[in-house]
Amino acid sequence: MGQPNLPPIPFNKPFIAGKELFYIAQAVTFGNISGDGHFTKACCQLLEQRFNIPKVLLTPSCTAALEMAAMLCRLQPGDEVIMPSYTFVSTANAFVREGARPVFVDIRPDTLNIDEELIEAAITPRTRAICPVHYAGVPCEMDRIMEIAEKHNLMVIEDAAQAVNSWYKGRACGSIGHLGCYSFHETKNYTCGEGGALCINRPNLIDRAEIIRDKGTNRKQFFRGLVDKYTWVDVGSSYVPSEIASAFLFGQLEHMDRVTTRRKELFDEYVACLAPLESAGLISTPRIPLSSQGNYHLCYILLNSEQTRNDALTALVHQQIYVVFHYVPLHLAPYAQVLHTEQAQLPKTVNCSGRLLRLPMFHDLTLEEVRRVTGAFDDFFRDKGAVVPKPHFSLTRTATTSKLPASATERTKD
Repeated sequence: MGQPNLPPIPFNKPFIAGKELFYIAQAVTFGNISGDGHFTKACCQLLEQRFNIPKVLLTPSCTAALEMAAMLCRLQPGDEVIMPSYTFVSTANAFVREGARPVFVDIRPDTLNIDEELIEAAITPRTRAICPVHYAGVPCEMDRIMEIAEKHNLMVIEDAAQAVNSWYKGRACGSIGHLGCYSFHETKNYTCGEGGALCINRPNLIDRAEIIRDKGTNRKQFFRGLVDKYTWVDVGSSYVPSEIASAFLFGQLEHMDRVTTRRKELFDEYVACLAPLESAGLISTPRIPLSSQGNYHLCYILLNSEQTRNDALTALVHQQIYVVFHYVPLHLAPYAQVLHTEQAQLPKTVNCSGRLLRLPMFHDLTLEEVRRVTGAFDDFFRDKGAVVPKPHFSLTRTATTSKLPASATERTKD
């Protein structure tokens, strides 16, 4: 099985969108590469204007943004924060560092996002915040989440690490909760290697966020002439990114729409090529609610069992096609036991995490490589004796945007 002479297909590959290297040279010429220079400000202004966010602060990572958000919540030891278990460890760590306890809620099997209808039952007198995670760039049901938060006087921190330039009912992910957190890690749609941003949608949090970001000092107020010297006024840390990273990022953000268009083309081709396997009941592909516009961060499939997932991963990696699984649920992690958290059963989280495979997805991936990936899955299932139907449409650039059977945007509820 397979064609061993073909080059490897990595899971991810960094790319140059435009003037990234030119902007880095400019940053050096401007004479300020330590942070908060021309390009850091330009990135913040671009994100604020495009996504209608009152204030954006670039950070060295999304982890840093989440840590700042947790500090802004003024959590006390024993406070609780509701979140999905199917997420990266930083989502929980940011709040655990403040002494809070994560309360994990199960996910929806259609989007793999937190099930908004299970949140209210998890609220206790110690609950202080909700942290929804927009998995794969597909927005959570934010109207319902914000309604619950308002009813119970809770903060909402959007973990929008994967959802830069995703939209929910016309509003950008990261702009809906009280706070939002972005990632510009190497694996994300727009990258500077390591980077992130804190989105501040409640203006009364801006001043303290700037203090936390600048090592707990009021240096920003000093630069604005509001105080005659700056000093230590609050808790904080060093959350300012390098100007070189910001210069690279600005070169990517300038081409946000073009990058999204390209990723949609790849995503649509995957869905089209995988349609026969899905119609045969062998896999399922991502669902994007009609109320949302995703950014096509991930294309993944759910196989019918964990064993089939593991066998498929081995078979494709053997052909140098680097598909990968994703999160191990946090409520099953060793440190969750250290925290002595009494967690409910999360059957959908456990089930989906054991069946999921992420497919190669990056800007410079070709349609031919997409077909090679999906063809390898066809071969895998045929080798297992499955009957794999042939596609009943042409796998071309035109076909990928045509009406597909049970398309990803038509087969799920709002």
